[in-house]
Amino acid sequence: MTDATHDKILIVDFGSQVTQLIARRVREERVYSEVVPYTRAAEAFRTLKPKGVILSGGPASVTEDFSPRAPEEIFEAEVPVLGICYGEQTMVAQLGGEVESGHHREFGRAEVDVKAESPLFEEVWRVDESYPVWMSHGDRVTRLPDGFKVVATSENAPFAAIADEARRFYGVQFHPEVVHTPHGAGLLRNFVRRIAGCAGDWTMATFRQEAIARIREQVGTGKVLCGLSGGVDSAVAAVLIHEAIGDQLTCVFVDHGLLRLGEAERVVQLFRDAYNIPLVHVEAQDLFLKELSGVTDPEAKRKTIGRLFIDVFEAEARKLAAQDGKPVEFLAQGTLYPDVIESVSLTGGPSVTIKSHHNVGGLPERMNMKLVEPLRDLFKDEVRKLGRELGMPEIFVGRHPFPGPGLAIRCPGEITAEKLDILRHADAVYLEEIRRAGLYDDIWQAFAVLLPVRTVGVMGDGRTYDYVLALRAVTSVDGMTADFYPFDMGFLGRVATRIINEVKGINRVTYDVTSKPPGTIEWE
Repeated sequence: MTDATHDKILIVDFGSQVTQLIARRVREERVYSEVVPYTRAAEAFRTLKPKGVILSGGPASVTEDFSPRAPEEIFEAEVPVLGICYGEQTMVAQLGGEVESGHHREFGRAEVDVKAESPLFEEVWRVDESYPVWMSHGDRVTRLPDGFKVVATSENAPFAAIADEARRFYGVQFHPEVVHTPHGAGLLRNFVRRIAGCAGDWTMATFRQEAIARIREQVGTGKVLCGLSGGVDSAVAAVLIHEAIGDQLTCVFVDHGLLRLGEAERVVQLFRDAYNIPLVHVEAQDLFLKELSGVTDPEAKRKTIGRLFIDVFEAEARKLAAQDGKPVEFLAQGTLYPDVIESVSLTGGPSVTIKSHHNVGGLPERMNMKLVEPLRDLFKDEVRKLGRELGMPEIFVGRHPFPGPGLAIRCPGEITAEKLDILRHADAVYLEEIRRAGLYDDIWQAFAVLLPVRTVGVMGDGRTYDYVLALRAVTSVDGMTADFYPFDMGFLGRVATRIINEVKGINRVTYDVTSKPPGTIEWE
């Protein structure tokens, strides 16, 4: 939670898979936002004291018995409220209007016609004009509560946008948070800045100061062990924590044999040479590969890797404690908001679990350590901004995301040292070509996946029976949604030719053109 001096927006989650995009849009206005499930919204409302509340969409129908509701105190507190999709419907139902099922559904692109002026539309939409939006609903409002008026309509939603200007209550049937609603960010900006009156003073500079203060308060004089994965998140967390507590921090970099080519050398050089942060380099390749032998299920891989990380950290903590007799009380991780969202139903909310993350879910009781996760409320692009604020080199901060389980989840099926070596070299060729083409910074994440499939090929005059490699590259802002990168065919042809010629064991290359959703960015 951010410092109490900042204006805040509370986002009540009713289970939409894009609720987090609302938080992103609000934070783009330099206003701190926090997402909580509707089951904890009353407590959060009292604690946060927000200047405004946004009610998210969700999969339920307000016409069903026991469907989710917003706390009544939100509507009684004289703060602005914006309901989105399900959020509009529950607001209408709770304030005395009517919502019905069984009408024509709207999914996908639609046009809304602006019927009246509203602070929500100011300098964004004009009266008597039509604008594209993204709809996703099966129910619709049929009667407004007292005090509301219609400010926009669509073909299948006569109450596409509604307003009670006196109470500063607003509702939209469409989703302004998604990019498919081109002016949605402007509408949310109007709610946050004009209607709720938020100052827009939440920056990475202030986050840095407040995070350092929180770390010092939590840790005191205790010793902290930070697990480095080789990715941006854990590196930024380590530099931030080191700035807060200095040599109370020891970083542990576990080389589990699942890293990219040259990864270990780069990480060790950065932390020992550039930052002079105490670093323990643990070479645990044999341990991880032995434990992963025969494991093919993606969740089992993640859980095995998470367990082994904990085992290694626990062993290193004992060694540090033996040096001065003072136990290591804290374990630091680079956990991010999307990690938490995808690993569990959002802090008790109704959204579904997508996949677990090796660094989410707490620690075994035997460790007797507390977690320090200073980035837990940040999205990936915000972590990069924090890294730049901390003065970290761009070549490191701007790197593509790399998962903690490493190449294990880019090698579907059984993992072997041979397959990892093939994948590691193919991935290096792919990234080298991306950099050579000047495309690296245009792409959110690019990597290769070695498939558990062999195909027949011909090299020279001989028959081959080798692996298939899939290439993946996506564009994104925060990793919550993503589109495949539109390489030209000439580029893909060059990459495929180099990989097949230079990496023994591959005779076929494919390109993944799946967006997120329906797919995830990683294959496992």
